[in-house]
Amino acid sequence: MTLLQDKIGFVTGGASGIGRASALLMAREGAAVAVADHNRDGAEAVAEAVRAAGGRAIALAGDVARAAEVEAMVREAVAQLGSLDCAVNCAGMSPPPTPLGDLSDDDWALCLAVNLTGVRNCMKSQIRNMAARGGSIVNIASGAGLEGVPGLSAYVASKHGVVGATKTAALDYARQGVRINALCPGLVLTPMTQAGVDSGALDIAALCPIGRAGRPEEVAEAAVWLCSDRASFVTGVALPVDGGHLAG
Repeated sequence: MTLLQDKIGFVTGGASGIGRASALLMAREGAAVAVADHNRDGAEAVAEAVRAAGGRAIALAGDVARAAEVEAMVREAVAQLGSLDCAVNCAGMSPPPTPLGDLSDDDWALCLAVNLTGVRNCMKSQIRNMAARGGSIVNIASGAGLEGVPGLSAYVASKHGVVGATKTAALDYARQGVRINALCPGLVLTPMTQAGVDSGALDIAALCPIGRAGRPEEVAEAAVWLCSDRASFVTGVALPVDGGHLAG
């Protein structure tokens, strides 16, 4: 039996990177998937790839920083797919590297709105639809949620917040059968990081003891495992998926 047989999944940031990989793997592991992203065309392309492979998927568009839009997407997912069993909250962004004193108020506010308030908005709606029967939520934080990174004050603050909110929500809802965990990826080759690798700003040798950057699919494997019943005794964890970076 596949890991998510007959489950209903919901993925934000599903049009690209880790979100796309998570949506596709959820489907391969037996789930029907709602692919949510601010990029409607990108979400639809991923949903169509799932359908072309014989799976069941819908595409949804909305801004995770806006609670009403998140609520509408979750409501539509439940209406079309029947319920909600698991979710991977992957939508995120980062301003260009800038020392804290030079970072604009707008860039700080936008980063926290998407990365932290967006995760809160998603968890709030998802928990409401899971509490009666249980479920699993995986928030994509970052290694930057566990350590500082020069020039990325807003991103680091937002991801530390995701880790803290994840642990607290896990305690709040453990008795209701809703497991909530975070993944803390290291350097993973996604559209958001590729430019930094290409320019040399992100040094694979320094950041990845394993000797290479990660692939979105490798993070998705961890996310789908946490979504599955095989992780039934795991909640409140911030799990690094970083090729050994934080081991040192």
